[in-house]
Amino acid sequence: MKLAVLGGGTGLSQLLRGLKKLPFDISAIVSVCDDGSSTGRLREEFHTPAVGDIRKVLISLSENEEQIKKLFDYRFNTSSDLDGHALGNLLLTGAAEITGSVSEGIELVNSLLKLQGKVIPLTEDDVILMGKMKSGKVVMGEHLITEYDDKIDSVYYKDIPCVNGDVLKAIRKADAIVLSMGSLFTSIIPNLLCKEVINEIDKSKAKIIYVCNIMTQPGETDDFKVSDHVKLLNSYLGKRKVSTVILNNGKIDSNIIENYETSEQKDLVLVDYDNLKKMNLDIIDNDYIMIDNGMIRHNTLRVAIDILSYLLD
Repeated sequence: MKLAVLGGGTGLSQLLRGLKKLPFDISAIVSVCDDGSSTGRLREEFHTPAVGDIRKVLISLSENEEQIKKLFDYRFNTSSDLDGHALGNLLLTGAAEITGSVSEGIELVNSLLKLQGKVIPLTEDDVILMGKMKSGKVVMGEHLITEYDDKIDSVYYKDIPCVNGDVLKAIRKADAIVLSMGSLFTSIIPNLLCKEVINEIDKSKAKIIYVCNIMTQPGETDDFKVSDHVKLLNSYLGKRKVSTVILNNGKIDSNIIENYETSEQKDLVLVDYDNLKKMNLDIIDNDYIMIDNGMIRHNTLRVAIDILSYLLD
């Protein structure tokens, strides 16, 4: 069963850890607009798409994930220009230089890692994400958008990118199009800003499944309920909208929630079943809570099992 999974960063890589354990043919479509830290410096020097999120996805799909993570996430601590660079970012940049493109570079790395799925960057272009804030201020660059002290109203690209042809093929062949959990404005929606992607989704008969976040994101989804997440995604989709939402109905320790509220300004995403039913959505709900060192995570194996059961029903 073929899945086209759209996202970027931590949310996508976490979801893929569960999906790869089941009989799915996975195409992970990665937004490449991150411009902070090591990734930002490499983008500035080599004028390539962001490799940081691609690195995380490669790790999550690798057979020997624990060891590959240690290697790829290793950051140099030195007084030279290497300081702060992640080894995996350098490897991907080098592979792209050798092969002539990020996509071919990923294939080269894939031949070494034996990935359990295909990783596809949304574009080969050096894209710049723009954010229009609620105040009307326009902010350039993903990391500045997320750091700006205001709520995001909308996002768009400074220059319209050329979409990777493999992205369109993956969507065309997919039995299901999965929008991963993660930051809506800076990880998920950047994949939906290109007309070619929307047109391909509109032509598809695949289910459009959204795995909803468990916690809100400051500046992006403050006070959002589950239906608000879906409505925002639908505003960027074309004729076809989200058909299925996967949401958590598990309980979380009140002390953990309080810690999120005070230290990260994040709240639990409330489930509003009445509004979801009015939207004619298929609802998949389960206890997806997994606590990892005090951090709230999705139990993505359980999510993957529920997706498979739903698609086979």
